[in-house]
Amino acid sequence: MNELKQRLAALGLSEEQVDGAIKTVAEFVKSKVPPEYQGMVDSLMAGQTPDLSSVGGGLLDKVKGMFE
Repeated sequence: MNELKQRLAALGLSEEQVDGAIKTVAEFVKSKVPPEYQGMVDSLMAGQTPDLSSVGGGLLDKVKGMFE
């Protein structure tokens, strides 16, 4: 997460803008995944590595097309 913050700050964004951008992206991603996976997004945003062993049912395929 620190690397992402540094990259956004390098674009000239203030710390407040960086935090807002990250929150907006997290909310967007959570809106695109099933509710049972939204906790994983929260974990990632908190700098934790979620357990992905239970991910299945085509979730990764859904995520691939999220930014298209």
